Amino acid sequence: MALPEPVAVTIQVTQVLEELEIPYLIGGSLASSVHGLIRTTQDADLLVDIRQDHLPLFKKLIEPIFYFDEQAASAAIVQHGSFNLLHRSSFFRVDIFVARDRAFDKAQILRAKREVLSVDPLVEAKIATAEDSLLAKLEWYKLGNESSERQWQDILGVLKVQSDRLNNDYLEKWATELEVADLLVRAKKEISSP
Repeated sequence: MALPEPVAVTIQVTQVLEELEIPYLIGGSLASSVHGLIRTTQDADLLVDIRQDHLPLFKKLIEPIFYFDEQAASAAIVQHGSFNLLHRSSFFRVDIFVARDRAFDKAQILRAKREVLSVDPLVEAKIATAEDSLLAKLEWYKLGNESSERQWQDILGVLKVQSDRLNNDYLEKWATELEVADLLVRAKKEISSP
């Protein structure tokens, strides 16, 4: 059975990261689809703790499969920004967000769990936990001036599906730290109202 394109392409990146022992996690809509409601996506988001000394080998392994701009990657590492990889045959985009030197990014990567993305064939990768996926979505929603309906629906989807399985102490601690506690309260109210 063929894997859905977003998963198949993303796994090609995570396999390279694992081979080079570069810490990562799959976030964004792929993670929120695992923990919440499934939706189609135009790209994949990875949070990666990549350094300059990783780039030569990363380039060697990734370039046969993806268009890769080494200068953009190097600048993203310096600025703790992002760069993208474009799959050569499907043109599916994988966005690499360089982990910042902040406690939340470190916590997300440490807490990432190996999840089964496909049973036939068996495919596994590290995915953001439901809590971290939710917090990252809340942060992106706030940074986007609270205007993305898709982000908000992803947030509500994770809350609905995970509800009583979420670690609320962890959520509230980081929501306060990330200054999204008001959005978390709003989202919880929205899913609890009939």
